[in-house]
Amino acid sequence: MMKNKINPPFRADQVGSLLRPPHLKESRLKWKRGEITAEALREIEDVAIREVVKMQESIGLHSITDGEFRRDYFHLDFLKELSGVSVTGGIEANPHARVAEDGFTPPKLSVTGKLKHVKDIQVADFNYLKSVTSQTPKVCIPSPTMVHFRGGRKSIDIEAYPDMDLFFHDLSACYKAEIDALYRNGCRYIQFDDTNLAYLCDPKMRAAAVERGDDPNELPRTYAGLINSVIDDRPEDLRVAIHLCRGNYRSTWFAEGGYEPVAEILFNAIHVDAYFLEYDDERSGDFAPLRFVPDHKTVILGLVSSKINTLEDPVDLIRRIDEAARYLPLENLGLSPQCGFSSTHHGNALSQDEQWRKLELVVKTAARVWPV
Repeated sequence: MMKNKINPPFRADQVGSLLRPPHLKESRLKWKRGEITAEALREIEDVAIREVVKMQESIGLHSITDGEFRRDYFHLDFLKELSGVSVTGGIEANPHARVAEDGFTPPKLSVTGKLKHVKDIQVADFNYLKSVTSQTPKVCIPSPTMVHFRGGRKSIDIEAYPDMDLFFHDLSACYKAEIDALYRNGCRYIQFDDTNLAYLCDPKMRAAAVERGDDPNELPRTYAGLINSVIDDRPEDLRVAIHLCRGNYRSTWFAEGGYEPVAEILFNAIHVDAYFLEYDDERSGDFAPLRFVPDHKTVILGLVSSKINTLEDPVDLIRRIDEAARYLPLENLGLSPQCGFSSTHHGNALSQDEQWRKLELVVKTAARVWPV
């Protein structure tokens, strides 16, 4: 019988976002229209979060999130709170990717002034989550790389940052301040949501980086340095994971390609404890890049799709876990959905019931593979 050595992340884990209940979506619209106050909206969110926490606990999850119920987007609601960050138009999607019917592409983030952490961003939300769960509260925040990749040097004000080293220094300081505040309030499990390292697996996205004046072979090293500058001095009891995503808006995606182009740097040069990797379909390539993962790190395999409503066969999931274990020991692996169920407030193309059946499948399958 195999002992569970990872805690957190857990053998059965989740990426973070959950489908918003219809009444919560409507309440948020009312707030935007000025029909209810921010305080009234927060009270409605509190009730919805209490309910979704109970549901997560009832199916056996030990990693508990607030479903990102207080956000419109997984990244923008956080990043726009940094002084100096502005939101502009969308990136160009891979022409072979599945694009949403509404033509949506992810927004670009521009730096229009000096970056400063002027207030705690996630602390109040974390404190509420902590107060309503008996399990491990997990905080998901966008990776610091999100401020750079989609626009590159051209999206960073030259007057504010004539020197890119100063830009990365200030960006790192913003994140360190936020993480320190979260830790002081009891947070011990943080996940960086990072699309950019996954986008650098896509030939078209790599070509676009070249057009912006960046070297796609050097960017992973640059990003490793940035992430490490944020987390290297963290306390020993703070676990940090990173989730790689190729796009998840309303069950669509924006990039494709296996992890091989970034694998060696991703797994060895970035000092996180764990990786949440998309492996739900052929877009993510095979498991061979896992050969680069050192034996002190954990990989959570995103084998269950949050994009489609078809429920996976547990036998197939176990078979794929065994395939991954050819490259990384089974004791270093876990299972999760490939992404959240609602990276934006719109949500993916499945029902609440189908979402919970997927998460139950993750818990039950993990219990079969890693019996405690």
